[in-house]
Amino acid sequence: MIIEKIDTFGGHRDCVYALERGPQPNQVFSSGADGLVVRWQLDRPDLGELVAKVPASVYALALHPTTGLLWVGQNYEGLHLIDPVQKVEVSSLKLTSAAIFDIKFYKNDAIIALSDGVVVVVDNESLAIKKHLKASDQSARCLSVNPVEREIAVGYSDNGVRIFDLATYDLKRIIPAHTNSVFTVLYSPDFRFLLTAGRDAHLKVWDVENEYALQQEVVAHMFAINHLTYNPTGTLFATASMDKSIKIWDAETYRLLKVVDRARHAGHGTSVNKLIWTDYHNQLLSASDDRTISVWKVA
Repeated sequence: MIIEKIDTFGGHRDCVYALERGPQPNQVFSSGADGLVVRWQLDRPDLGELVAKVPASVYALALHPTTGLLWVGQNYEGLHLIDPVQKVEVSSLKLTSAAIFDIKFYKNDAIIALSDGVVVVVDNESLAIKKHLKASDQSARCLSVNPVEREIAVGYSDNGVRIFDLATYDLKRIIPAHTNSVFTVLYSPDFRFLLTAGRDAHLKVWDVENEYALQQEVVAHMFAINHLTYNPTGTLFATASMDKSIKIWDAETYRLLKVVDRARHAGHGTSVNKLIWTDYHNQLLSASDDRTISVWKVA
């Protein structure tokens, strides 16, 4: 495996926390502590374009697949729906005074994870709040949707993962998953497994079809794992860590294939917060506390 750093996107004034795919394969959105929402062209890396600015940190970005609106979760204020083409705010929802950590869509619902432990279900069109899911007093940090089983996994700062039914939003299962906060949860592309990781630096794999039995556990990083993502073909996945490294893993065997760090690949000098693996020439993007986004070619 060959990892090559092909670009660095600079321009953010503070830590970058959020990455999201754009409407075109060569486009990506980013945001972070500076409240700037930027669109990048992967074929024209010098063309970073400001789409919106909100007055507080952004941890969550989500592009709605049918409306094309970019949902921006602004800490302590709520949601902003941005038309990225016209660069205007279409609507907003004063949802919470808590931080917004993650946003996912399922059918007509937007599911939003908050730092007060609540998961809010919002109607995509009317922006009416449909449900408050309160299963913990500690932060709901991350979400992953399983449309096959019609379930959503939620990772919390109380070390647990909870599985909710996507039809009724009833709590179906509590998994005492980790020994510290869970920062990232992700179903495998075939939805047979759930991958979880967080502050304890362990990667865990749960067998969805076997009542979420623990299938594998790997001590994956030295410090907290902030995020993980699969490549477009589902053969590899990558983890990002507070230890400043990115690691590439075999998706079938969970074997470590490559470590991407500053010493070997001119990687990030601070915590790597978010990853996105695009269809555009198989490019992997990483966002960091160092205010930059690195673009990696994986071959």
